[in-house]
Amino acid sequence: MKRIHFIGIGGSGLSAIARLLKESGYEVTGSDRALSQFAVDLQNDGVAIYIGHHPRNVGGADLVIRSSAVGDDNPEVVAAKHAGIPVYKRSDFLGQLMSEKTGIAVAGTHGKTTTTAMIAWVLYAMKRDPSFIVGGTLNNLKVNAHAGKGDLFVIEADEYDRMFLGLKPQIEVVTNLEHDHPDIFPKFDDMYSAFQSFVDLLPPDGSLIVCAEDEGAVTLLSHARRKGLNVVSYSLQGEMTINSPQWMQARAVKPNDRGGFDFFAMTNIGTSSASSIQVSLQVPGEHNVRNALAVLSVAATIGLPLQEVADALGEFTGTGRRFEVRGERNGVVVIDDYAHHPTEIRATLAGAKARYPNRRIWAVWQPHTYSRTQTLFFEFSRAFADASEVLVTEIYASREAPQGFSSAEVVSAMPHPSARYLGSLDETKKYLLNHTRSGDVVIVLSAGDADRISSELLKEL
Repeated sequence: MKRIHFIGIGGSGLSAIARLLKESGYEVTGSDRALSQFAVDLQNDGVAIYIGHHPRNVGGADLVIRSSAVGDDNPEVVAAKHAGIPVYKRSDFLGQLMSEKTGIAVAGTHGKTTTTAMIAWVLYAMKRDPSFIVGGTLNNLKVNAHAGKGDLFVIEADEYDRMFLGLKPQIEVVTNLEHDHPDIFPKFDDMYSAFQSFVDLLPPDGSLIVCAEDEGAVTLLSHARRKGLNVVSYSLQGEMTINSPQWMQARAVKPNDRGGFDFFAMTNIGTSSASSIQVSLQVPGEHNVRNALAVLSVAATIGLPLQEVADALGEFTGTGRRFEVRGERNGVVVIDDYAHHPTEIRATLAGAKARYPNRRIWAVWQPHTYSRTQTLFFEFSRAFADASEVLVTEIYASREAPQGFSSAEVVSAMPHPSARYLGSLDETKKYLLNHTRSGDVVIVLSAGDADRISSELLKEL
């Protein structure tokens, strides 16, 4: 049995591969600077995880896989190369995992985690036993990956560091395409070029499925058409046949008493005339209606019975840190959300307003990386209109070195009547403890470590 060692195993991407390989019968070990929840879950399933990086951790490994955040000077990378142990990046390895399966890859600036999770859940619920890798934990299944015995492999296609260019998909979904990750893609054109290369991965009989309402995603359709690929578009509204001969459309969209939306999905995919499917979601926001349409489009493309797919979508309860209701204390609801781009923040707050129409909504925002905050400065300053109160922490640097820039500058540019810069997470938590009241909804918007505000707030309220 091969032993595979992961450097940076606590991240969502590497932990998912580790879980999948463990289920496939490999011996798996890993290391990281600290224990994340993903790492704890792996430990509980028998994976040996070392805190900190040391050359001895790779001893006896047949293969090493490292996070894109792990550099060549990492002591475990150096030791593995010195010992002649092959060292792969995540992007170099994922294609091998998919080679014997029919790959369904979900890409996009926003929504890819939830859409991937929805597809994985639907296939699981319909007894197709898919393999899947998702950038978050499926609430329904309590895992972020699975090595299935079925012929389908569903994967979240991460554009960061061009990771998705190592995949081998048969079907691709592009939910949307906006400028992000300016540390990797200084200009939007750089990012668009990477997505074109992603489309180029499809075989001649492959399918590209895109959101027809997103300008960036739609421009990929003409590129796919020139290559002779099968193209499908989906949308909440508008004339679909302009963008592609095959379409999926939501009609009669309205809020339901489950916290989500009910709608009818109309489609001509795989049929000579349009058919209608009734859908009732329990995950909030119109953006999740679009995500569900993407799932239905994939299902129609591979020939699944769509009403069964819709019924499974109705059972989907979301993923970790995507509008995850952490609890309620003294009448205050506390929610975690991973939104870290202006479009995602607007969508999350719009979903909150639809779900809690008569309640005071607190948006607690921890900006993620200096480069993103500065590049999208104006868009961030205008993203909080649906919040009653806005609290902003200092920037989470992530992989970047601290710079002479503060999120206080974004707050000063906000037209919002009640936006405050509070700096530290502790000060932000104290302010919430002193000013929230029964009936309030607190949403912590963070791709960093501000989710600890949620757990501490619930304990202390």
